[in-house]
Amino acid sequence: MIGELFDLIGGRRTVWAATEAFYRRVLADNTLSPFFEKTDMAQLRARYCMFISMLVGGQNVYTGEDIATAHLHARAKGLNDWHYDRFLEHFRQALQEVGVQADKIDRVTKPLESKRRIVLNRGD
Repeated sequence: MIGELFDLIGGRRTVWAATEAFYRRVLADNTLSPFFEKTDMAQLRARYCMFISMLVGGQNVYTGEDIATAHLHARAKGLNDWHYDRFLEHFRQALQEVGVQADKIDRVTKPLESKRRIVLNRGD
């Protein structure tokens, strides 16, 4: 079950390491880095770690903005499905980098994929 996934992938330490690896990749990607030009990255990393932990069954409760509001600025800058796919791919690679097994990577990214419609503010 998803509640077990947090522990199966290594808990907070793994989520934090994956978050660090993810944003290192995203910021090195010229197609994605412009979305973060005026972003407090320390705060974003902490919020993202909290969000991912909650999605995969950790005890964390995400206390940041709702997802649609949090991505308003990015949508104004043109955030679309192509970018979302790039983000997911970078996160998959980050999970792999920190030692998460392939079958668990799919289970972690599935709830992120389910947030696409909300992040992109679409009714489809």
